[in-house]
Amino acid sequence: MYICICRAVTDKDIRAALEEGACTMRELRQRLGVCSDCGKCGPHARKLLVEHRELQPSSMDLVVQPA
Repeated sequence: MYICICRAVTDKDIRAALEEGACTMRELRQRLGVCSDCGKCGPHARKLLVEHRELQPSSMDLVVQPA
């Protein structure tokens, strides 16, 4: 689905950028151009960013507990 009509950016494009390491709206804007024209895509792009962050393990999840 197109998220940014101005720059022809899809949800797949945004997810790919997030998987490649983008972790802020600024990085998404730099990589893909989202939110750099009319800005109507901002809420949708931010939603994908938040969803991606929630799926990532936190640093506390990576701590190995002693047996």
